[in-house]
Amino acid sequence: MFPLVKTFRIVAFFEGISYLLLFSNMLITKPNFPELYKAILYPLGMTHGLLFIAYIILAILVGSRLKWDNKTLFIVLLASVIPFGTFFVEKKYLKPIS
Repeated sequence: MFPLVKTFRIVAFFEGISYLLLFSNMLITKPNFPELYKAILYPLGMTHGLLFIAYIILAILVGSRLKWDNKTLFIVLLASVIPFGTFFVEKKYLKPIS
């Protein structure tokens, strides 16, 4: 059970970082360096998309193993679309486990 939680923590961290990098790419690079924005967007977007899917799948698996109620699972899943949300999940729901 704990290797799955550890994997989820790692994926949650990198998903949060990729989400913030995607936002910073849109807010900083796009208006100032349009050519660089286009070069960065595809690999960064693809990486974030894969991490997002992995986060959702692992959240469901970890939630079923740790017997999270529906409210907790909803909060964990909702955190994936809120900036800094995955860091909150790691601190509140996963830190006490390890």
